[in-house]
Amino acid sequence: LMVGRALIGLGVSACLMAAFKAFTLWFPVDKLPLANGVQMISGGVGALAASTPVELSLKFTDWRGVFLILSGLTVVAAICIFMVVPEKQGSRSGETLRQQLQGIRQVFTSMTFWSIAPWAVAAQAAYLSIAGLWSGPWLRDIANYDRMTAANTLMGISIAMILGYFTFGFLAERLARRGIQPMTVAASGMICFIVVQGMIVLQIVKMTLILWLLFGFFGTACILPYAALSKSFPQHLSGRVNTGLNLLVFVAAFAAQWAIGLVIGLWPQTAAGGYSAAGYSSSFGLVVLLQLAGAAWYFLASARNRASAKPST
Repeated sequence: LMVGRALIGLGVSACLMAAFKAFTLWFPVDKLPLANGVQMISGGVGALAASTPVELSLKFTDWRGVFLILSGLTVVAAICIFMVVPEKQGSRSGETLRQQLQGIRQVFTSMTFWSIAPWAVAAQAAYLSIAGLWSGPWLRDIANYDRMTAANTLMGISIAMILGYFTFGFLAERLARRGIQPMTVAASGMICFIVVQGMIVLQIVKMTLILWLLFGFFGTACILPYAALSKSFPQHLSGRVNTGLNLLVFVAAFAAQWAIGLVIGLWPQTAAGGYSAAGYSSSFGLVVLLQLAGAAWYFLASARNRASAKPST
């Protein structure tokens, strides 16, 4: 099982970054937020299928049957991409290994990259770790949802995710025509995302459904920094910029999943065998604090960059 999960991770790692790189080759930079958003919608559809549809399918088959169906669909999709999607003429860079490594160094030593990355990484880590692992247990232990109600709520989060990816991608692309940068749109959405998480930390059970739907919606703003960074670097570095950010995101998401569990485990389990409400508040609250620190760093770096860009008198 561990080897299988590792192979899934290895295979899936190519999906997002290859698509983002292809978009930088095929589309002008002002279209990247929308193109990336549409790409992420496919991931939202996958998350949607992993909620209530899977729960219902388990009445007819077991988890092995579900995995076999998914593996077959994945093979079909791979064949279709290989046979149908064209290669962009002139997209091969011809760089040597040394030049490629120098490009990576250029990305990771750029102040532009590090002004955006901490907030983007913290927000994405929160979104992936909570939506992917800890939202279900929270609904069970704090909202006292049964399995089907929790599955339906998770499906609602996935629908909100799909709407969010399209909405923020569309807004970023449209507002860019009026001179409003994608990171401005991203920052606005990510601030709303922090506010929603703060309300989840307070465990306002009467607002459970609306809060988690808003969590799914505003968390999608975290994808816009990919397009913003692609716009800030030469095209031949776009793949390395996106991959560099994505590497940090997934390392942080893994660490956040583990750390949330570690903090929750500091409190004894409830009589029903669930996790403590104080554990959820403390762990989710720490995640929010990391995002606030990343946001503060971003706004300070942006202010410093604007000040240095002003002509001296």
